Amino acid sequence: MRPSLESYQHLAGGKVRDLYVIDDEHLLLVASDRISAYDHVLETPIPDKGRVLTAMSVFFFNLLDATNNHLAAEPDDERIPEEVLGRALVVKRLEMLPVECVARGFLTGSGLLDYQATGSVCGVALPEGLVEASRLPEPIFTPASKAALGDHDENISFDDVVEKVGLNLAMKLRQDTLDIYERAAMYASERGILLADTKFEFGLDKAGNLVLADEVLTPDSSRYWDANEYEEGKVQPSFDKQIVRNWLTGPESGWDRASDTPPPPLPQHVVDTTRARYIEAYERISGLSFDDWIG
Repeated sequence: MRPSLESYQHLAGGKVRDLYVIDDEHLLLVASDRISAYDHVLETPIPDKGRVLTAMSVFFFNLLDATNNHLAAEPDDERIPEEVLGRALVVKRLEMLPVECVARGFLTGSGLLDYQATGSVCGVALPEGLVEASRLPEPIFTPASKAALGDHDENISFDDVVEKVGLNLAMKLRQDTLDIYERAAMYASERGILLADTKFEFGLDKAGNLVLADEVLTPDSSRYWDANEYEEGKVQPSFDKQIVRNWLTGPESGWDRASDTPPPPLPQHVVDTTRARYIEAYERISGLSFDDWIG
């Protein structure tokens, strides 16, 4: 008989995920259906979002089998409570590193803003004349500091990473981040998808080994673009919560992003479209049917 979620101690919670203690060596990582935008966790959930994120992470953890990762059991392990089956994983307990490891192959988002202001991103100088969605000459490592709930992650330089974790570990983080990005980008491109950028989190196990943790290459942590629709110079449609962002900042929502007022509830058509977009991302990239995922 599976344990109940209440039988585990709640250790920590973020915008989307919650951590529970299984034992001294293992944690239960639960992905909720919560969705965040503009540093707010919205009151309207997206059905099955947690299952999509979990399914996508498991797919890529398995695909990247040469990479040391935090999975400690199969996704149907008997320690996973029935109420979170399909959106929870048994993972190794790690000492998490205080750095968001971001790899970019295209220029967009905060990277574009940095470039427009300084000609570089996180201290990495780039050629002149790049615009929204420009493909970079080669992928770059653009780390960020981990922010508290409700705050922005701040882009930092490689030297800042060195100050946080030391030179050897900083070099290993950069190397592994770019290696995983390039492998995933090549895989996605074979399926007509561009991986514009992605972020990873790493931790250390008791032996001091670097371990890939949290979620990996999901629509929440990555920008995926349809290669057939790609056009340099404009914002690309992406397989993520851009639909939610567009509605929140559009006239229909009536919400002022600059105000202290929390965002309004999402209408059903935005919920349905967002859910479908997440599932489409999983199925197109993995080649698997979401209907076959557990839970």
